[in-house]
Amino acid sequence: MTVKGALFDFSGTLFRIESAESWLRTVLERSATAVPDEEVVRYARSLEEAGALPGGAPPRAVPPHLEEVWAVRDRGAELHRAAFTGMAREVPLPRPELYDALYDRHMEPAAWRPYLDAPEVLGELRRRGVRIAVVSNIGWDLRPVFRAHGLDPLVDAYALSYEHGVQKPDPRLFQAACDALGVAPGDAVMVGDDRRADAGAAALGCRVHLVDHLPVDRRPDALRAVLGLLPDAATAP
Repeated sequence: MTVKGALFDFSGTLFRIESAESWLRTVLERSATAVPDEEVVRYARSLEEAGALPGGAPPRAVPPHLEEVWAVRDRGAELHRAAFTGMAREVPLPRPELYDALYDRHMEPAAWRPYLDAPEVLGELRRRGVRIAVVSNIGWDLRPVFRAHGLDPLVDAYALSYEHGVQKPDPRLFQAACDALGVAPGDAVMVGDDRRADAGAAALGCRVHLVDHLPVDRRPDALRAVLGLLPDAATAP
């Protein structure tokens, strides 16, 4: 297999969202909402269990009235906001405006940290002449996150679900990424953390490599294994 393209998931693969407690504390401080510390911890735990933090833990259960929008949340910006603010509203917070503020916070570059080996791996792939795309189920433009952390110059293309109206594991999103890179799916590897969504690339003939969705400090070098999967990587664009 001659690898000419590498497709990467965003959340849980190249970047990790801040903790639910950090997310909530930032919004409370900005809104000058005074909440006892023990209540902040309780609210954060409840929001996490509800699956309200995009890029965070999945919900323990999806309320029946949100099942429809939750299933298609990554197909459009409005759907994404409605799904996640809806999940957050399952947790009673002190002020109603906090729900939209929480959603807005998660889109800020400062809310995300790249995995420690992401710059090294993306840079080495570029050095080898492998073209790189980010393929993400998401409802907003993540390019500013890559720019803020200095990784945008290492990415050739972005295939974002809300821009295409389809979400992984639909093969059309992976095909869009391959088309943008100008590589055949059989010459590409998909790297992600979701066995169901990211493994959908295999239907096109892409090789699939999965990593664990862990906090940044608990996963310092998992992406480096990708380089070992590419003994036949192209040496020219």
